[in-house]
Amino acid sequence: MTAHGQGRYVGIAIVVMALIAAAFLAGYVPRQQNTAQLDAAAALRRISPPVVNSAKVKRAASASDLLLPGNVTPITEAYVYARAAGYLKRRYVDIGDRVQAGQLLADIDAPDLDQQVTQAQAAVAQAEGQLGQAQATLQQLTATRDLAEITWQRYKVLTASGAVSRQDGDNQSTAAKTAEANVVAGDKMVRAAEENVSASQATLARLKTLQGYEPFAGIVTARNVDVGALISTSGASLGPMRPSTAAPSDVPSNGEIFRIAQIRRLRVLVSVPQTNTAGIHVGAPAKVTVQELPSLTFAGTVTRTSNSLDAASRTLLTEVQVENPAGNLLPGMYAEVQFVTERSDPPFLVPDASLVVESNGTFLAMLDPLAAADADRLRAEGLDAATIERSRKVHFEPVKPGRDYGVELEVLDHLRVGEDVAVDPNDAVQEGAIVQLAAAASANGAK
Repeated sequence: MTAHGQGRYVGIAIVVMALIAAAFLAGYVPRQQNTAQLDAAAALRRISPPVVNSAKVKRAASASDLLLPGNVTPITEAYVYARAAGYLKRRYVDIGDRVQAGQLLADIDAPDLDQQVTQAQAAVAQAEGQLGQAQATLQQLTATRDLAEITWQRYKVLTASGAVSRQDGDNQSTAAKTAEANVVAGDKMVRAAEENVSASQATLARLKTLQGYEPFAGIVTARNVDVGALISTSGASLGPMRPSTAAPSDVPSNGEIFRIAQIRRLRVLVSVPQTNTAGIHVGAPAKVTVQELPSLTFAGTVTRTSNSLDAASRTLLTEVQVENPAGNLLPGMYAEVQFVTERSDPPFLVPDASLVVESNGTFLAMLDPLAAADADRLRAEGLDAATIERSRKVHFEPVKPGRDYGVELEVLDHLRVGEDVAVDPNDAVQEGAIVQLAAAASANGAK
């Protein structure tokens, strides 16, 4: 091999070795740098506090919407009972019929009552006859008294002149006094006869009242008797009864004959929890909705409250009245009533996921700022200033939760607006532990 060939092979070898060295350096150096960065990051991670999600404590709005269930009931509802025993001869209305004030609802064939009315009419006639007789007797006694008084006045003159004996004069004086007493007695008999007439007339009026009933205007919501049923004096039907109150209301049952309700204006009874009673007052507006009528909202007004909490449920019975001119709402419906209450001291709001429930109570993991000693220790361990600024110390604060809105939760305790609270705390969040806020939460807090 010539010297020229050997030189060429040496050059090729040098080029190959240079390429290998370049390839080695190109792969090794970045890898070493990456390894060094990973080691540094791992070291920083080992000494860095665990990251937790957090949120700021804030105040709830002063105006609060309160949605509660309620029962729709009529303001006026009458249970019509019969006041006389007899058979139902004819009924003129049924369930769902609209009736007017004074309208006849049914006829009850009550022969006993009819006989009592006839007897009372006869008693009135007899009392009136006795009154006429007493008045005639009084007139006769009055005339007799007047004659006796005139006779006595004549005898008084004759006795004084000696024309008649004193005995005759005394007899005429006594007759005049007797006649006057008879007039007084006759007048009392007339008064007694007049009272007897009034009593007889009152008895007759009472019996006639028992023969009929004049309801107010409304809708018949129940009919519990049918034609031919025997009605007792208490108003209950003595015919067949439906097996349970859950049976259809048009089946005869014990109780009232008819039930009549006015539904042009209804009331909704709501039980307001004790925590919300401060915002409920007479005259406050309310909105009433029912699930079956999703497109309709009925404006209502709080008309009265019980002014006393139920000892069992700790709720305030509240009445909301609502106009119902079209009859869309029906008595017995389940409704939802929305109140808008103003709170002078609204509660605090935190995320619902921040509440920690344990056997000894409910808590919030509060993230308090680091003390100077804790910050110095982290700085000595090599943490950077940004991480130290995001670091917080965990403190579990017992709280009293209020209304749960699903995403946010009311807290009734005295927190402070702007405090950090851990959201969905993990196992690293322990009492006294140092954690750091997630970057997004820290950025939002800085804003």
